[in-house]
Amino acid sequence: MPLPSKVLIANRGEIAVRVIRACHELSISTVAVFSEADRQALHVRNAIEAYCIGPAASAESYLKGDLILQVALECGADAIHPGYGFLSENAAFAQKVIDAGLIWIGPPPAAIAAMGSKTESRVRMIAAGVPVVPGTTEDLPSAEEALRIAEEMGYPVMLKAAAGGGGKGMREVLRPEDLAEALRAARSEAQNSFGDPTVYIEKRIVRPKHVEIQVLADAHGNVVHLFERDCSVQRRHQKVVEESPCPTIRPEVRSAMAAVAVQAAKAVNYEGAGTIEFLMDASGGFYFLEMNTRLQVEHPITEMVTGVDLVAAQLRVAGGEPLWFAQEDLSQRGHAIECRIYAEDPANNWAPSPGTVTGYREPGGPWVRVDSGVYQGGAVTVFYDPMVAKLVVWGADRTAAIQRTQRALREYRVRGITTSIPFFRTLLADPDFISGEYDTGFLTEERMERLTVSSRNDDLAVIAAAIAAFERDTAVKRPSQGTGQSGSQWKWSFRR
Repeated sequence: MPLPSKVLIANRGEIAVRVIRACHELSISTVAVFSEADRQALHVRNAIEAYCIGPAASAESYLKGDLILQVALECGADAIHPGYGFLSENAAFAQKVIDAGLIWIGPPPAAIAAMGSKTESRVRMIAAGVPVVPGTTEDLPSAEEALRIAEEMGYPVMLKAAAGGGGKGMREVLRPEDLAEALRAARSEAQNSFGDPTVYIEKRIVRPKHVEIQVLADAHGNVVHLFERDCSVQRRHQKVVEESPCPTIRPEVRSAMAAVAVQAAKAVNYEGAGTIEFLMDASGGFYFLEMNTRLQVEHPITEMVTGVDLVAAQLRVAGGEPLWFAQEDLSQRGHAIECRIYAEDPANNWAPSPGTVTGYREPGGPWVRVDSGVYQGGAVTVFYDPMVAKLVVWGADRTAAIQRTQRALREYRVRGITTSIPFFRTLLADPDFISGEYDTGFLTEERMERLTVSSRNDDLAVIAAAIAAFERDTAVKRPSQGTGQSGSQWKWSFRR
């Protein structure tokens, strides 16, 4: 089967731009879809064709699978790439795409369904011999039963939505008296976010690292891993900074974790790019957390350390090509860091900061990459995720990567909206981050407050320095009359 000739990207923002670029490099025509709020968005401008699919609300536009499929058929697209989020892990939509005779640039619907439910995926992984966090594999029937199970496990425990993701429907419980209310809140959030109130319980691993393994599989039974990413720097269960390699993982643990990830992918007959997520304790023990059956937000750092274009790989595998490299051909080179740039105000409790981008300058230089969905004059709306860009930086080692990222953050300029860029400047200078010994509890409320205050002071210092430099450079005295000094009045006026 040849490569697709015309791909519709069922997404928006930076990931839609990323997929469009990969398609164009492979001489594949592209089709963008957009809501009324995104009419002037960058992905719309970059695609060959673009079609409006409804109002701003995602439920009336980017989540309208039948409408998106209709657009694909009417415009002559032969494939659909879902990006991440929205319909990317919707097995029913994937099946409809395939049934319509189009190429689904993602894993088989059966694999999406198997790994989409956290409880079902736990069952599948246990059967495949993959280590999982101790816990249940079914919905909790009552608060009383949850209390009984929690007492057997020992506190702390985690309540999790079976259909969850992004920290929604998740509650940590430290004491028995808090469990009933936490269960009620988790069920309510799970129902509102995913339309499914199913909640299960598992043991809380104390001070873990969140480490994930990138896998890539073809339709011919070949599966490889592309090493690990450390995603432990999280705010409210949302990843903030990612890096590859994990700065504290031991080589033997890396090898074991990667082998288990390949084993997990084979257990569900996986195809395409996917990610197996693990929790790793201080001793190096690791446990299966979940599988993301799609491209990850943080995929660029894997690309930087392996040299593999994961989106191009998705397109080629979806076209039926076997993997063109073996596991022994892959290696990690250097170190890469990704910062997720949000249109949020850290100094104002991370409130959204929508508006028009009145000024925009991305950092440059060797091994600095920005995946962005914004541009000068473009708008950031309140309707979607506030992440507007990803700063991705590579260095020969971790120290060089941190230093280069700090330099790039100082160069990054966004005006008209408030972003989290100043926060990252202070975060990457934090001694505990530099040590690499952080875990998922790294960004405590106290640390967040300290870093936020520091970033605000850093901004004020930058402004003060700029004003001082301006005053120094423009403080040229005009010569007084009768001093005998030469030079025209025009020259001195110009210098002033």
